[in-house]
Amino acid sequence: MRLTGVGRASDRVPQRIYRSAVSRFDMRERGHVINAVCLGVGIGVLLDPSMTLGTLRSVLGVGVPVVLGALLPDVDTSFGAHRVHGHNLLVLGAVLAFPLIYGNLAWVWLGVVTHYVLDLLGNVRGMALFYPLTRRFYDVPVGVNVNSPLADVVTLVVTGVELAVVAALVRVGQAGVLSDPWQIVDVVGSLA
Repeated sequence: MRLTGVGRASDRVPQRIYRSAVSRFDMRERGHVINAVCLGVGIGVLLDPSMTLGTLRSVLGVGVPVVLGALLPDVDTSFGAHRVHGHNLLVLGAVLAFPLIYGNLAWVWLGVVTHYVLDLLGNVRGMALFYPLTRRFYDVPVGVNVNSPLADVVTLVVTGVELAVVAALVRVGQAGVLSDPWQIVDVVGSLA
């Protein structure tokens, strides 16, 4: 006897719908998830290199919000226009403001930013960065298509560059900015 709702997802969902959802995940979100997980683990270890329970806490504290942020812009695939409604500076501003208002999810902004970077480097269409002011798409002249065999290489290179920037910040004594990203305002203010 089989209980309702028990078993593999492919047993409960018609095959064509299941295959469509799985292949869409592979093509769209995979690079964003790879980037966010590597970035979350890397930054977590950079913030607490002791390789103790504190490191695990650091990795989870950074990694979970970064992964959430990396997936957030693609919510616009469910409503509105893809790379318009979820891929603009207004969304990034809202995500940056969220921790100031609610006091949590301070690392989500990094996931959103890396999502934008990967989309700019990994598609030929671009993004409507200044929506709702304009629907014009902006792109960079370099990059590879998401279906290219080089897409994963670009994702790993971008992740490596991001981690190098974080490591440089830690090295020059700005670890406080990384443990509390909102201190960046004070650091930038002190430079002016």
